[in-house]
Amino acid sequence: MDNPKGRGLTARAWWPWARRIVTLLFFSLVVWLLVKQARNIDWAQVWTAAGNHPLPALLLAAGLGIASHGLYSSFDLLGRHYTGHRLPAWQVMLTTFISYAFNLNLGSLVGGVAFRFRLYSRLGLDNARIGRILGISMLTNWLGYLVLAGAVFASGLLEVPAEWRIAGPPLQWLGGALLLVAAGYVVACFASKRRLLVVRGHELPLPTGRMALLQLAMSCTNWMLMGAMVWTLLDQRIGYATVLGVLLIAAIAGVITHVPAGLGVLEAVFVALLSDRIPAGELLASLLIYRAMYYLVPLALATLLHLTIEARMLKAKRRQPRPPRPPRPAPARPASRAPLH
Repeated sequence: MDNPKGRGLTARAWWPWARRIVTLLFFSLVVWLLVKQARNIDWAQVWTAAGNHPLPALLLAAGLGIASHGLYSSFDLLGRHYTGHRLPAWQVMLTTFISYAFNLNLGSLVGGVAFRFRLYSRLGLDNARIGRILGISMLTNWLGYLVLAGAVFASGLLEVPAEWRIAGPPLQWLGGALLLVAAGYVVACFASKRRLLVVRGHELPLPTGRMALLQLAMSCTNWMLMGAMVWTLLDQRIGYATVLGVLLIAAIAGVITHVPAGLGVLEAVFVALLSDRIPAGELLASLLIYRAMYYLVPLALATLLHLTIEARMLKAKRRQPRPPRPPRPAPARPASRAPLH
């Protein structure tokens, strides 16, 4: 926020130019990331694999990806209801889509946090309300993860290599613990008298029990859509529950390693767990199609949308009439001396 006395950093004459330079550098980084990821993809293998996929399967996978992005973009509508702000639903969903696309490719601090604060503050929301929206969205996303990962791990359907430390009963115990955490959140939303959740030192009022169930349904559906997309691209040659479980492990591995876009992590996890059932080359080709569809295309679209929003805001700001400058006071005349007698 600008200093009301006009002495803050944003009041400096060089600040608008510095902000433009930083924005230009950031989007140059985004373009570089797109180019780098695109160069790391063996497009010949992708086109060959895509050519081997029937067109209906590719269209179905693309439709599942669109449905997932659309559903995730509605997560902040829960925050809209939760905080009571009046922004139009389309602006909320557009903001969430842009943030999610950058979140997938650049990490949560840049996409999930920085972009939401930047875009929502431009739309007139204060930091406290933006923080609550962000908190509800993050809880929604990971609540479904806890339930699905817990169910898949606890069921024993997912077989991991014996050399992994979590193989066997430890993985099932982990699944049970994840289910307990998710159940505890839902029960707290229904029955807690304190009505307050503390996340990393930040206090977040608990939503109602009905909203918690809606969070659970939306998040589980979103993760299942992502799993169905990969399952479709793998020609349904492996059980859906197995593919979903591997995707969930890859998702948390990408978060732990802090690799932008989980580049290489997703592929490594799938190859480690499924290469004995599908040749590694075919597996990687399908995953590269998934990455191009679910990560790169939305990032390119989100970049264009955000640049369009920035350009419109800058144009609107230039059209605003500047307040008239106060007239300069007339220079004081020296007092005339009285004549000497």
